[in-house]
Amino acid sequence: MKSLKIIHKVGLIVFTIGFFTFLSLFFLSKFQLDQSLLKQELGESNYEIVESFNLDIYQNEYQSQFSFVNDVKSIFDILNQKIQSDYQINKSLAEEIVNRNEGNTFDESTIASSFEKNDSEVTQWQLKQFQDYTSWMSGREFDSKTEMKSQLEKVISDVNNSIISQKGFSDNNVKNTVFSIVKQSHSAIIAQNPLLWLLLSIGIPILGALLYLLPRLRTESAGIKNDGIFHSSLKNRGWIGILLGSFLIGFYIFLYWFPEYMTSWIIIVDPVSELLSGNPASQWFMYGFLYTLAILVMGIRMILKYRHSPYQMVRTVSVMFFQLAFAFVIPEILVRLNQPYMDLKNMWPLDYDFFFDYQLNEKIEAGTIGIFMLGWGIALFVIGVPVFTYLYGKRWYCSWVCGCGGLAETLGDPYRQLSDKSLGAWKIERWMVHSVLVFAVLMTAAVLYTYFSGNSNVLGISSYQIRAVYGFGVGSVFSGVIGTGFYPLMGNRVWCRFGCPLAAYLGIVQRFKSRFRITTNGGQCISCGNCSTYCEMGIDVRWYAQRGQNVVRASCVGCGVCSSVCPRGVLNLENRDEDGRFNQPSLIGNDSFDK
Repeated sequence: MKSLKIIHKVGLIVFTIGFFTFLSLFFLSKFQLDQSLLKQELGESNYEIVESFNLDIYQNEYQSQFSFVNDVKSIFDILNQKIQSDYQINKSLAEEIVNRNEGNTFDESTIASSFEKNDSEVTQWQLKQFQDYTSWMSGREFDSKTEMKSQLEKVISDVNNSIISQKGFSDNNVKNTVFSIVKQSHSAIIAQNPLLWLLLSIGIPILGALLYLLPRLRTESAGIKNDGIFHSSLKNRGWIGILLGSFLIGFYIFLYWFPEYMTSWIIIVDPVSELLSGNPASQWFMYGFLYTLAILVMGIRMILKYRHSPYQMVRTVSVMFFQLAFAFVIPEILVRLNQPYMDLKNMWPLDYDFFFDYQLNEKIEAGTIGIFMLGWGIALFVIGVPVFTYLYGKRWYCSWVCGCGGLAETLGDPYRQLSDKSLGAWKIERWMVHSVLVFAVLMTAAVLYTYFSGNSNVLGISSYQIRAVYGFGVGSVFSGVIGTGFYPLMGNRVWCRFGCPLAAYLGIVQRFKSRFRITTNGGQCISCGNCSTYCEMGIDVRWYAQRGQNVVRASCVGCGVCSSVCPRGVLNLENRDEDGRFNQPSLIGNDSFDK
């Protein structure tokens, strides 16, 4: 027993060393920009513009990635300023065109005569844009020449505002190109031997975690033990929990908006990415790799902790399998086979961009397999959700398949007791999660309208603007920064509970048309409160148990932990048969300590 405790402590030390090695990669950076790389990324004409400014960025070897990224971004500032200056239309053109028009009726033929007579690319682009933006004005009679001039000045302003998006580098273009340049300019020791650093910074923490966890088979009994979790600085919003939450929040902010600063972490997973898909790693591959490892390692912890419960063990193995195979390995292999990337277990509306134009076009162009993917994705939420939720409740997806749920159940398990059980939180939850669902439905309707009609304006609002707002507010901030970063602050199901539109859809079906319920035996309840304490969805399970009422909340994901921690066998996960009676299959029944 003493030797096992030593291994336990050694594991913690090894994990800590490995984790800090991983963090140190953020600062182990050296960069040298190659001119041929810049020419390749910018194109010949843009590269010549940069060369004319005689920048000294090539001569410097940067030790700080912040300085290097800043200088690379300045290149795009220079290019955009030059392009804006070259293509910009002077507002005096509006008055010139007005003077060429007779009376107050706009004659589109006066546009071409007002531009310079040359075939330069700039003039031809300006003329075409101006004609496109004023096509609706042709033959229109204005109240006065002043009104016509005002409208033409607005057109000039619109054309000038479109220069960067059409001829220059948009924010998204700059972000992607800067990332590519920074990653390929990495000249530190990490870039020279990424596989070694992968083993040092990720392999060592995994080894440490396993050494820390495995002795629990002999040193600790199975199940939750209420052993000081509300006095733990890690598990009850203490300083360690706050530090961990801050790290996760910062990680997601850099991942979504500043991936160029994460190149050291991304480079070390290049060997894995090239093995699976044949391509260098992106920030999304790095994220998927770490996400999958977190579920696998913490899944082992979950199995060890709940080894007294067959339901918990099988459920955990299920989410580990679906994350590893369906969400990580299979999509990368599809890319290697030149097929569309797709997580076959993900579905709309959680996969909110499923109906975006580029996704639909990619699948249609892929032929048979692309059409299959499209049909599979539609069938999942049109047929799969109602049928499987009717039979098994929303747990079939939220607790057995979903990657978000998988991370919450494994990495987030130590924080399940932090979920707010108050009535006020429940009211907020219902409004928020169903509002996101409505938002997702409206956004998708607008996106499909644009796709089939070609008109981007819906009721005066751009569908591209709607999906950008959803992608930023819900897809990034809510599901990522808050959804995972707030594990140590608000519990492990913040996103699933307050924001997931698919959870809302599943919950509606479960609440009104499902055979699944958590049944209770009120006569045996001793009001210990374990069930409510460890309910990750913030359900006051004890309230139902004391009254002998079935738990019918739409938010319940059927994780079964309430049953697993009940000392009296009060709670059972059961399905109603065709005669209305509840049955209790071996893997979904009572998982109490009495078994």
